[in-house]
Amino acid sequence: MPDMKVDLAIVGSGGAAFAAAIHATKLGRSVVMIERATLGGTCVNTGCVPSKALLATAEVRHVAGDAGRFPGIAASAADVDMPALIAGKQALVESMRAEKYADVAAAYGWPIVQGDATFTGTGDAPALDVARTDGTTETVEAGHYLVATGSQPWIPPIDGLAGPENPSGVEYLTSTTAMELDEVPESLLVLGGGYVALEQAQLFARLGSKVTMLVRSRLASREEPEASKALIGVFTDEGIRVVRRATATSVRRDETTGEVVATATVSGGTQEFRASRLLVALGRRPVTHGLNLEAVDVKTGDLGEMVVDDRLSSSNPRIWAAGDVTGHREFVYVAASHGTMIVENAFAGADREVDYRHLPRVTFTSPALGSVGMTEAEVLAAGIACDCRVLPLEYVPRALVNRDTRGFIKIVADAATGQILGLTAVAKDAGELAAAGVYLLEAGMSVDQVAHQWAPYLTMAEGIKIACQSFTTEVSMLSCCAS
Repeated sequence: MPDMKVDLAIVGSGGAAFAAAIHATKLGRSVVMIERATLGGTCVNTGCVPSKALLATAEVRHVAGDAGRFPGIAASAADVDMPALIAGKQALVESMRAEKYADVAAAYGWPIVQGDATFTGTGDAPALDVARTDGTTETVEAGHYLVATGSQPWIPPIDGLAGPENPSGVEYLTSTTAMELDEVPESLLVLGGGYVALEQAQLFARLGSKVTMLVRSRLASREEPEASKALIGVFTDEGIRVVRRATATSVRRDETTGEVVATATVSGGTQEFRASRLLVALGRRPVTHGLNLEAVDVKTGDLGEMVVDDRLSSSNPRIWAAGDVTGHREFVYVAASHGTMIVENAFAGADREVDYRHLPRVTFTSPALGSVGMTEAEVLAAGIACDCRVLPLEYVPRALVNRDTRGFIKIVADAATGQILGLTAVAKDAGELAAAGVYLLEAGMSVDQVAHQWAPYLTMAEGIKIACQSFTTEVSMLSCCAS
């Protein structure tokens, strides 16, 4: 007999897990949550919350040092007290973990079991063996199971890196350990050009590190090429060196200087790069090791991700997956949406399917990169005739007032109908522009409709209207508040 029998057993305790548990409890279903590490998952502990808290702090220092762009203002950026900075970040994390996770679970009344969960039984009769951290074990049986174990930084097989087979190799930072440093590195070599690499590179540059990025293709390679160009300009302005078409092949420690020395192929040649610390930010991989998924007939992919259908069901109809463990887009709001949808499919017969057509995407650089819908390349690949406009921020009054016109707003439209299919921006508050774009795309609005809608003056969102006006109007000939 099982030690516990519930309607829904959840492995993990992040955004997907909590969304599912809350919704299932509201439907009157019994829930147990099993977590082998820290309550709250990636977002609150090592992802969104701590990284954005540190980015916000670094921006304050940067603005102080950059105050000269505002006439009549003088300020300077002092040295960083890194231990105090990290302590402040950790206090915020612990507060949110308590208020948004532990207290919420207690209020709804589902139990949280600390321990390792492993699937056992058969595909027709799956169960979970739980090895508790207190040394006891128990068996959990459920009507449905949700795996929401997230992802972790991926470390490629670069010669010389420390690892289980090379314990004396070069130590490196990940997005997790970089946010625990007790001092600002004098110099930092970043491997990668995705959202984690972008945010961490600018964070440490603004805290005082000399940063070099080795990027295999281009910055933010999934987004519009204009975004890469704009961000390279921003990073160059801020002293960050970006080396494109660069792949690290080996690393070593200079015994004389103590520096990390990375050898990389760059555009067909070979170069060496030196820095006091190395940050590996080349992507993440789903966490499924140790779950024994094969025992219950659950298929996994080449990267370890749980293979799911559009309803997020695995190859075992009683076992579901949500969030990063599926290999889908790595956003906490995607994970939370997954969790709610799974409960509706499992217990309410909703038969809902995931739909990423209008998924907003934000990288929290400064200025930020925000986008929604299709890129120009995706529209053309779909065989749709495309009409696009790129509006430099020098034509957006809010950017002029901010004295920062670095960036753009791009609208991608169907050439036949004028319907907006995608929006990308590099700008202050680009995330808010992407959020506005969600509603435009959901409503199926055309560039002409948006061009004739109300837009409050001296907002960045007004730039969307101006970008739509640019399809039929020479915006350089508009007055600053012409509608």
